[in-house]
Amino acid sequence: MQVKVGKSKNTSAEAAVKEATGGISSAAGILFQSPFELLEEVSALLAEKYPGTPIIGTGGTSYIEADATDKILIVVAFESGATCKAGALRYLSSSPLYDIVGLENAISEVRPGSQDCVCLEFCTNDEERLVTSMNVALEKAKVPILGGTVFGTPSGKTSKVCVNGELYEDACAYMLVKNNSGKIRTYSENIYAMPENAKTHVATKVDLAKKELCTLDNKPAADVYANELGISRSGIVDNVFKNPLGRIVGDDTYIISQYEVSPNGGLVNYKKVCENDTICILELQDYRAINERTRDRIKSECGKISFIYSVNCIYRHLFFTNERYLSTFLTDMARLGNHVGIVGGGEQYKKQHVNQTMVCAVFE
Repeated sequence: MQVKVGKSKNTSAEAAVKEATGGISSAAGILFQSPFELLEEVSALLAEKYPGTPIIGTGGTSYIEADATDKILIVVAFESGATCKAGALRYLSSSPLYDIVGLENAISEVRPGSQDCVCLEFCTNDEERLVTSMNVALEKAKVPILGGTVFGTPSGKTSKVCVNGELYEDACAYMLVKNNSGKIRTYSENIYAMPENAKTHVATKVDLAKKELCTLDNKPAADVYANELGISRSGIVDNVFKNPLGRIVGDDTYIISQYEVSPNGGLVNYKKVCENDTICILELQDYRAINERTRDRIKSECGKISFIYSVNCIYRHLFFTNERYLSTFLTDMARLGNHVGIVGGGEQYKKQHVNQTMVCAVFE
């Protein structure tokens, strides 16, 4: 599979598209990431330049080489050896299955094989509904979801995703990418773990609409968290980099990022918690060693790498920035192969919406 990546920091949408697509004559599919202020114009220009080509995109902070910026246009072209189909799932907040037939038809046309297809996506909201809805179609075909929630939309503006030149709110833009000449492997990296002898708790009251965990073990969730770690309520939000919450499902733990303490002592999070979920407080691990193990695993499992696409949580991005480690992290990812990433407000991976995680797809 051949993948070309173009970039431009030009502030003119027309000039940026011309520069970023300079080496792209045709493509089976195009994914783009744009500065928010250029999103609508870039989307229209790409659709005009590549009529009939599946195209998805959004605005955000992009990773390329050792650079992290929201002032760059990145265009990823899946070329020879790829089969792509794109579409939108609209009305996520009210009718997330409204467009599911379109996704089912796209899967039939792509005809996924074994470990050769991935569904890349950008979404604006209602991630748990989205993941459940998409898997109505994708699970049967054994195609994994890998994507992120749009993050960094300017204040007063609405988050949007793009499909084939059209902009959508309250929606998901997806692209099925099949590698006709190799594998596509997906990875999820978690730099937090349950401490030894960790206490587990039961979510006894939640507010799903607000993503609020009201009580744990019938006590205010903020008090349970603060008492267990020996901190004050006022320190809970800032402590998210060291000790996020975790939802335990079998042998897996999915990260939940708290960002607000409600007046009644609940914890408002970026991921929904359901009643009777098993919850624990996680602990930061040696993230440098974990990053290295992830890269070693990718190198050992993948043959010739043509492209790596990643979604890195905003909280990981901020934590790595505070630790003055972000540039090292990006440089190490680029050493694996041709790498492009985006900062997400949440990450969708297979059957879960998660926080404070990196997910990536590796294309042979």
